[in-house]
Parts: sequence; structure tokens; C-alpha cells
Amino acid sequence: MTMERPVRVRFAPSPTGPLHIGGVRTALYNYLFARKHGGTMILRIEDTDSQRFVPGAEDYILESLKWCGIEIDEGVGVGGPHAPYRQSERREIYLKYALQLVEAGWAYYAFDTAEELDALRKEAEGRGEAFAYNYAVREKLATSLALPAEEVKARIERGDQWVIRFRMPENEVVEMDDLIRGHVEVNTSTLDDKVLYKSADALPTYHLANIVDDHLMEVSHVIRGEEWLPSLPLHYLLYQAFGWQSSQPAFAHLPLLLKPTGGGKLSKRDGDKMGFPVFPLFWKSPTTGETAHGYREDGYFPEAFINMLALLGWNPGTEQELFSMQELIDNFSLERVSKSGARFQPDKAKWFNAQYMHHKSDAELAALYQPILRGHGIEVSDEIAGRAAGIMKERATFITDLWELTSFFFVAPTQYEEKQTKKYWKGQNPAILREVREVLAAIDDFSLENTERIVHGWIEEKGYGMGQVMNTLRLALVGAGKGPGMYDVTSFIGKEETLRRIDHILATLKPAE
Repeated sequence: MTMERPVRVRFAPSPTGPLHIGGVRTALYNYLFARKHGGTMILRIEDTDSQRFVPGAEDYILESLKWCGIEIDEGVGVGGPHAPYRQSERREIYLKYALQLVEAGWAYYAFDTAEELDALRKEAEGRGEAFAYNYAVREKLATSLALPAEEVKARIERGDQWVIRFRMPENEVVEMDDLIRGHVEVNTSTLDDKVLYKSADALPTYHLANIVDDHLMEVSHVIRGEEWLPSLPLHYLLYQAFGWQSSQPAFAHLPLLLKPTGGGKLSKRDGDKMGFPVFPLFWKSPTTGETAHGYREDGYFPEAFINMLALLGWNPGTEQELFSMQELIDNFSLERVSKSGARFQPDKAKWFNAQYMHHKSDAELAALYQPILRGHGIEVSDEIAGRAAGIMKERATFITDLWELTSFFFVAPTQYEEKQTKKYWKGQNPAILREVREVLAAIDDFSLENTERIVHGWIEEKGYGMGQVMNTLRLALVGAGKGPGMYDVTSFIGKEETLRRIDHILATLKPAE
């Protein structure tokens, strides 16, 4: 894809609630595309729907993008040459353009009240038809196409409520090109006259505002969700009506994120039902108090979350699954974005997190694990925290799993797992453990390799079963039948603590019958 003009893309969410992961993916693809082509990423807040505005939603959007590592070059929170970037602060701009369309014959005033439109809908239903506000009715209703010019003027001056509707041409073919879907053609007779501007709140609808803003902000590519595909003919015609065809952006409509079961769009309900988040961060509704899980609070790494999301709908064309942000930028192209919906797989999200967990260094793990250790009253150096996490990271999916997996490194067992006790704390095993204690007590260099060499040599010499000795020792040191190699444990807790734990089990636990 050759770029004739500077790449400028925008992510333009509405602050109507928390940002869905489908929205995060749209932001991500815009960002990857901008970075790949040395372009600009714009954040615009489309808050013209005053009915659905939710306090706190905008801050949530900004924080989500920040957590995901999606950097904004221009727009809300950053500023730039085309400020303001909130549509509610741009309201003066839109009326001028709406009136320009009326002037040019591409739009008209409509004075119908909600009640009148309702009555027309019911009438049509009675005839078994669906009501469409289009070429067939617009000259028969209370519009500036049907009323005398003086009456239109008088109604506006009197303060009657009005909307401006687009005058959809009759029986024309709109030819469109989408970078993902290819060539699309639609006959205008199938389309209705959409509202572009409402006098009631002096605000435009999405259709007008997004076209005007994209034009003024010099947007080169509009990459958005497929729910906007049905609006594309109208958006094409608006560029034509304004005479802006030469600067019209290229369009790309992204596939839907589907439910894990495959049927229909992924929703919060699916997440609630199946126990996975559909939002990047935790959200509490300011109006209802209802809460929703977030990937961040559920313990996902932002880079794992982004990696998982990037591959929902885009295919790199290779077997590679783990990508850093830079690798995603280098490999991303719209040509490899799928047309069909991408099924969300909660287990795959966990798999990605586990992979990132396994690749982290001890130092990275220490920084993440320390707060959990402190929460359990454990004060140790970063080196020790990182070492414990590093030994067990292959078995963990989340940082929060580490306590369960490593607590025995820091806290001696006070209880012993019943199943293991019955199996190993019987017969001559307690006596053998006393012998092992003597062997361990005589070792000066308690490193993993040296301890292993001496104890293994002794077991062979005595002719004891390796599993028998090791599992009894494991019961004493860990209290259960799980954990890493035994010498990982002995070298970690040290000689003194190893002997103390053996003495404790010998003194307190009655052998099984």
C-alpha cells in the first residue's frame, strides 16, 4: 500500500460506558497502522449523544489506552493543531456545514414531531410495511421540500423544533471501496434520509460530525468496526455533497469480535456467564453501581492482552504467535485483516498470559511479586522474591498464582496433606527421614548440586527407593505432594530451616497405621 499523503488515523470512541475490548482492538489496529507508516494517531471523543453520556467514561478510555501502551500523538489529553477534540466542544462548527448542505440542495429541514413520526410508523405497520423516511414521503411531510419558503422561515424563527435530513438521491448506485471488504455497490433507493443535525440539543448526529471532523483533521484512513459498514454509502455521498472527494479518507471496516460459542457479537453478558472480562480495566457504573471485571485487575499483563487482541482478526501469515508491540507494528497490514468475525477464546487469553509469565526475568517477576508477599507479611529481598517466582513461573498463569505455588519457600508447613501422609508417613519412612537428617546436617556446602550429589550417593549406597526417600522429605519440607525439585527447596530455604522442618514433622506427626 503506497501512501500518497501523510497517514493520519483516529480512534473516536463515545463516552457511553467502559471501553469494550472490541473498541481497544480498533484503537490498536489504528495505532499499529499509524506507527507502521510513520503517521499520526488522533484520539477524538464523540460525545454528541448527550442522552447516553456516562461520567467517568472518558477518563476510563484514556487510562485503558495508556495501560495498553497505545500512545496518542494528537487529540484529547494531548492537544494539537485541530483542537478541540471533543465533539461537544466543537458544536459551533457543525451547524454551518449542515446549512451549507441545505443551501446546496443536499439536505432539507424536517419539522415532524416524534408523535407524528410514531403515527406514520404505526400506519405503515397496519399496511404490513416498514416506514422509511425517504424519497417517497419527504415531499408529502412537514419538510422544507414541501412547505413554502416563508412558512419554513416562520417556523424556524418561532422556535419550532427541526432537524436537518440528508436528501438521499433516488435510484443511484454508490460505488465504494473498502480496504478489507473490497468493492461494494449499493443502490440509494434502499437507503433513508438520515438526520444530520437536531435543533433540540444543537448537536449533529454521528454521520455529520464524523465526516466534518475527519475532513478538518485531515484524516487519511478511517479504520473502524463493521457496524459502520451500512453507513458507508451515506458517508461517501456526504464527501460528494461537500465537494471533498479528493481528500476523502480510505475506509477499512474491521470484523466483529464474536462470542466464544461463535454466534453473535461478544458482550459483557458472555463474560459474566463464562467468567472472563470483556473490558480492559475494572469498571463501576456511576449511575447503577454495577461493576465489571477488567483484564488489568484480573492479573493480565498489558503486553499479553495486546498480543492476544492483535491476533483476533489479523493474521501475520506465519506460525509466530508471540509478538512484542514493535513486532506487531513491523508486521501489521490491513490486507491481512480477516473479513469474517473473530471468535474470542478465553482460554487463549490465559495461554498468552502464561507465555509472557514464562518469559519474564527473575527481576521483573520480583517487582510484581513483592506486593503479594508483603500482603502475606513476608519481607524478603528482591533477589529472593525473584528467585522463588523464577523457580515456579512455568507452572503459573498469573502473578497471583505464585503465592499458592511458592508459599512453602517462606512459610514452614504446619499441616500435612492427608493423602501424602497416608502414603509416605508410615513403615520405616520416619526412621529413614531421621537418617536423611543426619546426612544433611553433615553437609557444609548446601548448594543444590552438592546436596543432590551427596544425598543421591547415600540413597544408592543404602539401597533405598529414590521416590520413597524424596517424597517423605517433600512431605516434611513442603507439607504436600507438590512443588519443584527437592534440592531447589533445600538450597532455597537453607540448611538450618531444612533441619528445623524435619525436626518439626518428626516431633508432631504420628505415623499412619
